[in-house]
Amino acid sequence: MLILASASPRRHELLTQAGLTFRAEAANLNEDLLPNEAAAAYVQRLAEEKAQAVWNAHRASDRSEDPLVVLGADTCVVVEGHILGKPADSADARRMLELLSGRTHAVLTGIAAITAKKTVRDLDITQVTFNVITDAEVGRYISSGEPLDKAGAYAIQGYAARWIPRIEGCYFNVVGLPIARTIALLAQAQLDTPVAEKV
Repeated sequence: MLILASASPRRHELLTQAGLTFRAEAANLNEDLLPNEAAAAYVQRLAEEKAQAVWNAHRASDRSEDPLVVLGADTCVVVEGHILGKPADSADARRMLELLSGRTHAVLTGIAAITAKKTVRDLDITQVTFNVITDAEVGRYISSGEPLDKAGAYAIQGYAARWIPRIEGCYFNVVGLPIARTIALLAQAQLDTPVAEKV
């Protein structure tokens, strides 16, 4: 049994697209950055904490013939040393988009898979380049509502695609889940279990 420890519709869509059978459940954790915590450590910690919280809630359903596997993920955007999560409000979204305008930034996603026998982790990083965005474009984008629940205040698969001339790395990582790395991680998590990966 595979559970995705996330309420993200993007992650749900990507796992479904990859042919996995799973259910989704949000972990509802405090996602505040710890003092002096680096971006890579931050997303990996949250991915693991989300997976662990959901695994703990469902440990009773772990069976030798159908082992429980919980997948956690967390994504952040880093530009010039600033870690950007989801914007608090429209003003915060504007601040983030102005930081991204005309620059290349990194998108980091930490992933973790937990079973009764082990915890495995990975990290994916994609470099994303933005064109310069005008104030009017930023205003239009914010008024659409799209940036408000996205790390870095944009969705590469949405309207913001018009500002992104190139990326280096995994496109799906920027959407919210590096699929190839995730499939490999799930396979690694289940190496000691008798049931093959559900696809």
